[in-house]
Amino acid sequence: MSQLQQTLQAIDTLHKQDPKKVDGKAQELIYAEHCSRWLEILYPNASEVLTIAVRSQHLCRWEMPRSDFPMDRTGYLKWRTSLAKLHADKAVATMKQNGYSDQDCSRAEAIIRKQGIKRDGEVQALEDCACMVFIETAFLPFAAKHAEEKIIRIVQKTWGKMSDKAHQAALALDLPDAALVLIKKALA
Repeated sequence: MSQLQQTLQAIDTLHKQDPKKVDGKAQELIYAEHCSRWLEILYPNASEVLTIAVRSQHLCRWEMPRSDFPMDRTGYLKWRTSLAKLHADKAVATMKQNGYSDQDCSRAEAIIRKQGIKRDGEVQALEDCACMVFIETAFLPFAAKHAEEKIIRIVQKTWGKMSDKAHQAALALDLPDAALVLIKKALA
């Protein structure tokens, strides 16, 4: 087994500890698999470090619930920043256990923490994968729980984070009409 395969297997072992299950499978493992699939579709020649970073994006997320932070915008932003550090720390520890260099570990940390988004192609790739997973798997359930105005704002923010390549992929998704209507309103 290659160094990359061993590292991804160790990351997935952590994902499997997620107490939230979907049809008996850890929710964050499912998310990680979706992210990796989108990486393969959008960026088939991704580096090992980017491959690890994408697979680690929500690593051990359940250890830091949103409810541990104030339920306002400031609390949300602090939670997101704290999560990024948690994900990066867990990924780096796993990489070190599997023999990756300090340079590779630092690079993975920067990607996971989204340092230099819009200037760094690998950080953008990670963001594209996360946005595609949201649009493909979480958008409709999210839309069902919130007012249309909020959905439109979320789509606009999500769209603004994505590259042109991801925009094209998102518009090519076979989404239900209800989702397409909301996306078109957001992009109008």
